[in-house]
Amino acid sequence: MGDTGAAYAAPVARVSYVTAADAPSETASVLAKLPDLNVFAMVANAPTVLRPWLRLGGTLLNDLAIDPLLRELVIMQVGRLAARYEWDQHVGIARAAGATEEQIAALDRGDDDAACFDDTQRATLGVVADLVRDGDVPDDRYAALAARLDDRRVVEVMVLAGHYLGLARMMTALRIDPDDAAALGAIRAST
Repeated sequence: MGDTGAAYAAPVARVSYVTAADAPSETASVLAKLPDLNVFAMVANAPTVLRPWLRLGGTLLNDLAIDPLLRELVIMQVGRLAARYEWDQHVGIARAAGATEEQIAALDRGDDDAACFDDTQRATLGVVADLVRDGDVPDDRYAALAARLDDRRVVEVMVLAGHYLGLARMMTALRIDPDDAAALGAIRAST
């Protein structure tokens, strides 16, 4: 196929981005406290969803029993497989949580079994990949995860992956525009 001379047209977001300047007062007060990211401006189109969604997101980022590095590996695995937006937003957070450059590179190339991951991380990454791909987690993969995490942590991994997968699918369907990564701590401080 030859060059037709036509310029590539980037996808245009399918919904408007709501800003603090154009939102109803209750939504505007919430948006004013958040980093200026398209994901928040997108969800703000559903004002009754915004606050509960932010509370859930804050809980997932701040109050889980799984360790922060495992949390970030889950989010980045979802991002790698479903929406690069999430990957881009969480690489810096993963580094701050203890991810090594070797782990980030291995995950980025899809090497979930790399030696840089411990057994719990490998088991988790495998289950999350299954969850993202088709939701069917084979018994042996689940058993490997359940042997390393208690029921609470297993469910937290599933809720975390499910939340970010749902968000990834929504961002893809609505063609969200990419953002630069938010400053570390900006999201935690605002939820």
